[in-house]
Amino acid sequence: MDLRIPIVLLGLGLVSAPLPGHGFSRQDVMDEMKAQRPEDLKVLLQRPVAGGKLTLGIYSIEPVSTDPQSRRYRLWEESPRDLNVYYESVHCSPNRPVRVKRTGSAVYVRTLNPGGAVTDINREDHLVWWAACVPEVAGTDPGSLRQKALDLGFSTLIPERQEQLPALAP
Repeated sequence: MDLRIPIVLLGLGLVSAPLPGHGFSRQDVMDEMKAQRPEDLKVLLQRPVAGGKLTLGIYSIEPVSTDPQSRRYRLWEESPRDLNVYYESVHCSPNRPVRVKRTGSAVYVRTLNPGGAVTDINREDHLVWWAACVPEVAGTDPGSLRQKALDLGFSTLIPERQEQLPALAP
Protein backbone atom coordinates (compact mmCIF):
# COMPACT_ATOMS: atom_id res chain seq x y z
CA MET A 1 0.00 0.00 0.00
CA ASP A 2 1.42 3.36 -1.05
CA LEU A 3 0.10 5.91 1.48
CA ARG A 4 0.61 9.55 0.53
CA ILE A 5 0.02 12.88 2.16
CA PRO A 6 -0.24 16.15 0.19
CA ILE A 7 2.43 18.85 0.34
CA VAL A 8 2.73 22.17 -1.49
CA LEU A 9 5.53 22.44 -4.04
CA LEU A 10 6.50 25.89 -5.40
CA GLY A 11 2.92 27.09 -5.59
CA LEU A 12 2.08 24.66 -8.39
CA GLY A 13 -0.53 22.89 -6.33
CA LEU A 14 -0.62 19.81 -4.16
CA VAL A 15 1.83 17.02 -4.75
CA SER A 16 1.74 13.75 -2.88
CA ALA A 17 4.70 12.80 -0.77
CA PRO A 18 5.28 9.37 0.70
CA LEU A 19 4.86 8.69 4.38
CA PRO A 20 8.09 7.79 6.19
CA GLY A 21 9.19 4.28 5.30
CA HIS A 22 7.31 4.24 1.99
CA GLY A 23 8.98 4.87 -1.35
CA PHE A 24 7.75 6.87 -4.29
CA SER A 25 8.64 6.88 -7.92
CA ARG A 26 9.72 9.95 -9.79
CA GLN A 27 7.28 9.01 -12.55
CA ASP A 28 4.37 9.04 -10.07
CA VAL A 29 5.29 12.57 -9.00
CA MET A 30 5.72 13.68 -12.63
CA ASP A 31 2.34 12.22 -13.63
CA GLU A 32 0.64 13.91 -10.71
CA MET A 33 2.20 17.30 -11.48
CA LYS A 34 1.30 17.02 -15.17
CA ALA A 35 -2.28 16.27 -14.17
CA GLN A 36 -2.35 19.52 -12.18
CA ARG A 37 -1.66 21.94 -15.01
CA PRO A 38 -2.69 25.53 -14.21
CA GLU A 39 -6.27 26.33 -15.24
CA ASP A 40 -5.22 29.31 -17.36
CA LEU A 41 -2.45 27.40 -19.19
CA LYS A 42 -2.45 28.07 -22.94
CA VAL A 43 -0.53 25.40 -24.84
CA LEU A 44 1.74 27.06 -27.37
CA LEU A 45 3.72 24.15 -28.72
CA GLN A 46 3.77 20.37 -28.63
CA ARG A 47 6.45 18.39 -30.41
CA PRO A 48 7.82 14.86 -30.25
CA VAL A 49 10.96 14.26 -28.21
CA ALA A 50 12.71 11.09 -27.05
CA GLY A 51 10.30 9.13 -24.89
CA GLY A 52 7.18 11.17 -25.63
CA LYS A 53 6.39 14.81 -26.30
CA LEU A 54 7.41 18.25 -25.15
CA THR A 55 4.63 20.64 -24.20
CA LEU A 56 5.27 24.35 -23.86
CA GLY A 57 2.56 26.56 -22.38
CA ILE A 58 2.10 30.01 -20.88
CA TYR A 59 0.03 31.10 -17.88
CA SER A 60 -0.36 33.81 -15.26
CA ILE A 61 0.14 36.60 -17.78
CA GLU A 62 -0.04 39.97 -16.04
CA PRO A 63 0.93 43.54 -16.85
CA VAL A 64 3.92 45.09 -15.10
CA SER A 65 2.65 47.92 -12.89
CA THR A 66 5.60 50.20 -13.67
CA ASP A 67 5.47 49.68 -17.46
CA PRO A 68 2.13 49.14 -19.25
CA GLN A 69 4.02 47.86 -22.34
CA SER A 70 5.51 44.93 -20.38
CA ARG A 71 4.05 41.61 -19.23
CA ARG A 72 5.21 38.97 -16.76
CA TYR A 73 4.18 35.35 -17.11
CA ARG A 74 5.11 31.80 -16.29
CA LEU A 75 6.26 29.34 -18.91
CA TRP A 76 5.35 25.67 -18.39
CA GLU A 77 7.81 23.24 -20.03
CA GLU A 78 6.71 19.63 -19.67
CA SER A 79 8.66 16.71 -21.10
CA PRO A 80 8.50 12.96 -20.51
CA ARG A 81 11.18 13.22 -17.81
CA ASP A 82 10.93 16.71 -16.40
CA LEU A 83 8.67 19.63 -15.62
CA ASN A 84 10.08 23.16 -15.42
CA VAL A 85 8.36 26.44 -14.70
CA TYR A 86 10.15 29.63 -15.74
CA TYR A 87 9.33 33.21 -14.74
CA GLU A 88 9.84 35.48 -17.73
CA SER A 89 8.81 38.81 -19.22
CA VAL A 90 8.23 40.52 -22.54
CA HIS A 91 8.10 44.10 -23.74
CA CYS A 92 5.25 44.61 -26.23
CA SER A 93 6.18 48.01 -27.65
CA PRO A 94 6.27 48.42 -31.46
CA ASN A 95 9.60 50.23 -30.95
CA ARG A 96 11.40 47.44 -29.06
CA PRO A 97 9.57 44.10 -28.84
CA VAL A 98 11.66 41.96 -26.49
CA ARG A 99 11.52 38.61 -24.71
CA VAL A 100 13.62 38.18 -21.56
CA LYS A 101 14.35 34.51 -20.95
CA ARG A 102 16.13 33.34 -17.83
CA THR A 103 18.04 30.11 -17.25
CA GLY A 104 20.15 29.02 -14.31
CA SER A 105 23.30 30.35 -15.93
CA ALA A 106 22.23 33.31 -18.09
CA VAL A 107 19.63 35.93 -18.95
CA TYR A 108 18.81 36.27 -22.65
CA VAL A 109 17.39 39.54 -23.95
CA ARG A 110 15.99 38.84 -27.40
CA THR A 111 14.78 41.64 -29.66
CA LEU A 112 12.07 40.24 -31.94
CA ASN A 113 10.48 41.24 -35.23
CA PRO A 114 6.73 40.54 -34.88
CA GLY A 115 5.32 39.81 -38.31
CA GLY A 116 8.77 39.06 -39.70
CA ALA A 117 10.40 35.79 -40.67
CA VAL A 118 9.86 32.89 -38.27
CA THR A 119 12.31 29.99 -38.29
CA ASP A 120 12.94 26.93 -36.14
CA ILE A 121 15.47 29.04 -34.22
CA ASN A 122 13.12 31.90 -33.23
CA ARG A 123 9.70 30.14 -33.31
CA GLU A 124 9.49 29.66 -29.53
CA ASP A 125 10.36 33.32 -28.91
CA HIS A 126 7.62 34.47 -31.28
CA LEU A 127 5.03 32.04 -29.88
CA VAL A 128 5.72 33.26 -26.34
CA TRP A 129 5.84 36.95 -27.30
CA TRP A 130 2.53 36.83 -29.21
CA ALA A 131 0.80 34.86 -26.42
CA ALA A 132 1.93 37.35 -23.76
CA CYS A 133 1.39 40.55 -25.75
CA VAL A 134 -1.66 39.63 -27.87
CA PRO A 135 -3.35 36.77 -25.94
CA GLU A 136 -6.19 36.31 -28.45
CA VAL A 137 -3.68 34.86 -30.96
CA ALA A 138 -1.94 32.53 -28.45
CA GLY A 139 -0.94 29.30 -30.14
CA THR A 140 -1.36 30.68 -33.68
CA ASP A 141 1.53 30.07 -36.07
CA PRO A 142 3.51 33.31 -35.67
CA GLY A 143 4.56 33.10 -39.31
CA SER A 144 0.95 33.82 -40.28
CA LEU A 145 0.63 37.02 -38.19
CA ARG A 146 2.29 39.56 -40.49
CA GLN A 147 -0.91 41.52 -41.16
CA LYS A 148 -1.82 41.49 -37.46
CA ALA A 149 1.63 42.91 -36.66
CA LEU A 150 1.22 45.65 -39.26
CA ASP A 151 -2.27 46.47 -37.90
CA LEU A 152 -0.74 46.84 -34.42
CA GLY A 153 1.90 49.29 -35.68
CA PHE A 154 4.92 46.99 -36.05
CA SER A 155 7.17 47.64 -39.04
CA THR A 156 8.01 43.92 -39.54
CA LEU A 157 11.53 45.14 -40.37
CA ILE A 158 13.16 45.08 -36.91
CA PRO A 159 16.55 43.31 -36.88
CA GLU A 160 16.40 40.37 -34.46
CA ARG A 161 19.26 40.01 -32.02
CA GLN A 162 20.16 38.46 -28.71
CA GLU A 163 22.11 39.77 -25.74
CA GLN A 164 23.36 37.29 -23.17
CA LEU A 165 23.97 38.42 -19.60
CA PRO A 166 25.21 36.37 -16.64
CA ALA A 167 22.47 35.18 -14.28
CA LEU A 168 22.37 36.82 -10.89
CA ALA A 169 23.30 34.63 -7.96
CA PRO A 170 20.21 33.34 -6.10
